[in-house]
Amino acid sequence: MSNADCIVIQGSNMAEAHPVGFQWVMEAKARGAKVIHVDPRFTRTSALADQFVPLRVGTDIAFLGGIINYVLSNELDFREYVVNYTNAATIVSEQYVDLDDLDGLFSGFDPETRTYDPESWQYASQEGEADDRQDHQTQRETASGMQHETHGMSVDGEVQRDETLQHPNCVYQVLKRHFARYTPEMVSSTCGVSEEAFLEVCRAWTDNSKRDRTTALVYSVGWTQHSVGVQYIRTGAILQLLLGNMGRPGGGIMALRGHASIQGSTDIPTLFNLLPGYLPMPNAEDHQSFDQWIDAVRNPGAKGFWSKAGAYATSMLKAWWGEHATAENGYCFDYLPRITGDHGTYRTVLDMIDGKVKGYFLLGQNPAVGSAHGKAQRLGMANLDWLVVRDLFEIESASFWKDAPEIETGEIVTEECRTEVFLMPAASHVEKEGTFTQTHRMLQWREKAVEPPGDCRSELWFFFHLGRMIRERLAGSTDERDRPLLDLTWDYPLLGETQDPDAEAVLAEINGFEVATGRPLSTFTEMADDGSTAGGCWIYTGVMKDGVNQAARRKPGNEQDWVAAEWGWTWPANRRTLYNRASADPEGRPWSERKAYVWWDEEQERWTGHDVPDFEVTKPPTYRPEQGEDGIKGIAGDDPFIMQGDGKGSLFVPQGLIDGPLPAHYEPVESPFRNPIYGQQANPTRKEYPRQDNRMNPSPPEDGHGVFPFVFTTSRLTEHHTAGGMSRYVARLAELQPEMFIEVSPELATERGLENGGWCHVVTARAAVEGRVLVTERLTPLRVEGRTVHQVWLPYHWGTGGLVTGDSANDLFGISLDPNVLIQETKVGTCDVLPGRRPTGRAMVDLVTAYQKRAGVFDDRTVPIVTTGPGAAGDDEGDPTGGGGGAS
Repeated sequence: MSNADCIVIQGSNMAEAHPVGFQWVMEAKARGAKVIHVDPRFTRTSALADQFVPLRVGTDIAFLGGIINYVLSNELDFREYVVNYTNAATIVSEQYVDLDDLDGLFSGFDPETRTYDPESWQYASQEGEADDRQDHQTQRETASGMQHETHGMSVDGEVQRDETLQHPNCVYQVLKRHFARYTPEMVSSTCGVSEEAFLEVCRAWTDNSKRDRTTALVYSVGWTQHSVGVQYIRTGAILQLLLGNMGRPGGGIMALRGHASIQGSTDIPTLFNLLPGYLPMPNAEDHQSFDQWIDAVRNPGAKGFWSKAGAYATSMLKAWWGEHATAENGYCFDYLPRITGDHGTYRTVLDMIDGKVKGYFLLGQNPAVGSAHGKAQRLGMANLDWLVVRDLFEIESASFWKDAPEIETGEIVTEECRTEVFLMPAASHVEKEGTFTQTHRMLQWREKAVEPPGDCRSELWFFFHLGRMIRERLAGSTDERDRPLLDLTWDYPLLGETQDPDAEAVLAEINGFEVATGRPLSTFTEMADDGSTAGGCWIYTGVMKDGVNQAARRKPGNEQDWVAAEWGWTWPANRRTLYNRASADPEGRPWSERKAYVWWDEEQERWTGHDVPDFEVTKPPTYRPEQGEDGIKGIAGDDPFIMQGDGKGSLFVPQGLIDGPLPAHYEPVESPFRNPIYGQQANPTRKEYPRQDNRMNPSPPEDGHGVFPFVFTTSRLTEHHTAGGMSRYVARLAELQPEMFIEVSPELATERGLENGGWCHVVTARAAVEGRVLVTERLTPLRVEGRTVHQVWLPYHWGTGGLVTGDSANDLFGISLDPNVLIQETKVGTCDVLPGRRPTGRAMVDLVTAYQKRAGVFDDRTVPIVTTGPGAAGDDEGDPTGGGGGAS
């Protein structure tokens, strides 16, 4: 990032939420880079930016779509990069109909299931390849769209291309038509930004995206936590591809992570639908055998490195089940669990309320405060048989049975709560060794600084010994269902009096080794599909190269070059910038000397440069695959995006996304405005849980939306950490931010009679929370469609525990999810704001109930999703319960 010429930060308050990483933004600024911050609220990031652009929460696609339209209509794209390195020239099927022609719906929409049949989205001549792997109803339930995060597209055979970009159905022209309506006037009216400020961003981004200049894009959960969050990120990716910023120094997209190892927890996942290295969890219906599962990942006939999925998966299963995993039994494939539907965290908590879940483990999570719809979280946990909480303190998720807000309202009665809670003391990050995998895929080894006090133990200790004890109890079992546990490789060296497993030995297993010799693997290309290699996570192969812990390297910056390849280790293969083949032109020469990164050396006949090439090192730029060649050999010498099925960056996505092949502006689930761009109001494919305990505020065209006239959003403070379990119990941090507060503009304060330093409470259809009023100009009333919209901001760190207590902002949100990855929309909602403290006891329930009745959401109801087309909800001429638009 320090090599960027322009940095756009959107969906993130980087200076406060990621202060260590923000030093490189300031380094770039000191070198002359322009820093732009686009955010609903003026923050410390804004204060250090060259330009701050306030916008309405939930309108980022409209804003970015306007920049894409500016680029295309003025032909400011990096044309040679776009033609050669993206799918801009690829011809799309004539069956495809854009949502411009269907008022906000793409072709193939089924109003009954609220999903798409993507056959019409395919490339020309490949329409028939929209097979069962693209059953969007199943994919939404299992969040299997997330598999495409690294799998990319599967493109079989050759595609039709027009490299003049003139064919009316080439991706470039489809893109141009799709974004044409996102004019500066539309952006201004929709987002509440001035046209001048918007055009200034357009000029800065395009002026700094050329052969010798690059722009970096930064986002965080301000983008992801939306019902269209995946499409936010897609829009950013389209823009960065059009401007030639991907794979180049000072370019790309930086997805900031909220913890030191959030990246690690998706690489070696804590997600229900993925296995290590982004291998998909098998589906019970479609994957009856190892070969069926692997073929679904590698898609025989497709190009790219996912063709080696068999080697990655076989090695993983060998690492787990060792000598028991053989070719004859499909390497113990039958031991793997199977997905049968939605097993996500929100489905699970609602199942708890319904009595379908008996026990629950919580590690490093505090859903009573940190998850959407806190009341539902607490009611769910109150209906378990047992709950195990491992944490540093007695967090709210361990003490809800005695001090939750629902105790006061009578909705949880301590004496009647049947949940048995086991609070297990955990070791903190300085009391255990291991790796963090942080924001830019870097593994950094941390030593144990001090021994954990008393009975505090690491997660590694906890799960190893839990597994050991279970295996000992099952030792004599002849039951077939116990074989997966009994056959596990569970033999790590134990250290010290506490018998902690050796974390470095675990890392060595994750790295991988030759089964016959034990030699550590140096790179994932050494993995084999015949059982001769074992490795727990293929993308981490190389972190223990030559038996040396590469993640523990700390060579000072003044002793190595600017890429600093000997500080820690970055997956895959220590490549610091993904897809860096794109930093050179199709002939393998740097786009400019100023931005030289990797290039083809004619004399050595290999790729070289400042970084490890993210490409086959001896494949020349002139290489062209034979007709019908697939797999790695199918990737040409000028195809830099080697995980994609065609080697190209995707401007248009014919498969892998449930809500459309292109991004579109949909209003948030809760919005005071009608969608100004399309008839379809919100994401038609979003995942909903319509039930009495998850009422959503109405939005246009529904009646009652005026009951909640204001928009609210949440984010974090530097002084507190997420749900507060690591900060509200620390005296110095508690002193720095001692009380829950709510930020409002001076104009809203006047309108609602709010006094700075006094009390107010915010109300939604789920809850009411109170806090001290902070009247501030950090929040600017915006003009949207000719009327003023007020936005309210809340931090989400408080709960009933710790040295400082307060209401939890996440109680205000309902549960509505992005259809691709099932992440919750917790960055935008509608609300009312009232002066004074909220009611207590049953009066609190009565207040929320009164709002529900006024808004018309008190009773069970059909939630209108489809708001365009014949019979759509709100269409007076149609049948609101059926027809072409339908209601759900």
